[in-house]
Amino acid sequence: MELGLHLPDLTWANGPSGLGKDLAEVARAADQAGFGYLSVMDHFFQISRYGPPEHDMLEAYTTLGFLAAHTERVKLLTLVTGVIYRHPGVLAKAITTLDVLSDGRAVLGLGAGWNEEESRGLGIRFPPTAERFELLEDALRYVRQMWAEGDEPFKGTHVDAERLLNVPQPLTRPRPPILIGGGGEKKTLRFVAKYADACNLIGSADLGHKLDVLKQHCENEGRDYAEITKTVSLWLDTGENGEKTGELIDELGRLSELGIDAALGWAPGVPRPDVLERFATDVIPVVSGF
Repeated sequence: MELGLHLPDLTWANGPSGLGKDLAEVARAADQAGFGYLSVMDHFFQISRYGPPEHDMLEAYTTLGFLAAHTERVKLLTLVTGVIYRHPGVLAKAITTLDVLSDGRAVLGLGAGWNEEESRGLGIRFPPTAERFELLEDALRYVRQMWAEGDEPFKGTHVDAERLLNVPQPLTRPRPPILIGGGGEKKTLRFVAKYADACNLIGSADLGHKLDVLKQHCENEGRDYAEITKTVSLWLDTGENGEKTGELIDELGRLSELGIDAALGWAPGVPRPDVLERFATDVIPVVSGF
């Protein structure tokens, strides 16, 4: 089992003037600690789980490029990009660029989007739910075609393109992994089975049921369920002084038994160096054996 360090809260003690230095140090420490993934949110306002809208929020793909320059091994992604924020051609080019410059470590995290307050605040169109899922399917088809051989036209429900030229192509072949976030049983998990390489679910009481639904969609699509990397979003809390480490390891063991391949989450206390050191010495060596 792998762990992923998620960085949703960047309102740190040294403020914006110290954020570049602090973020670089956290990225290097996470890479050296053995985290398998390093992720950021793709939002423009802070979300309520982590603080008020006015808290610090960096643009996701600029940040991932910065993180790529300060790491060597860890996979890089958003958790996750709302499909309404970027045209799929721009998004495919951003992931391609990240993959090339990181030596093949980019993952595309994608979802239908949900933050209407943020979208309306910035004047980004927020379509109804059904249209957002149509846009999501367009984007999934589009990026897969843009990362394939050739440069043929594309026709989707809402997006048409005359020439999907992408030079250079990503280093990761046949393409960078596609992770879809969300647990919707009728559309989201069906899209995972049909188009994606990974899913991101919530580690809640109905997780086993969600995995069963995904398995059924895989059977319907003729897809090998074992091919899909199953990840969950989880609060990676070891406690102020490590007192919750055992509890976290037990929960990760339970998730592993359900078939979860990776837990991606915020570690309270970051950017304190001792928090990531604790993961390096007490958590990751244990869970990597699950």
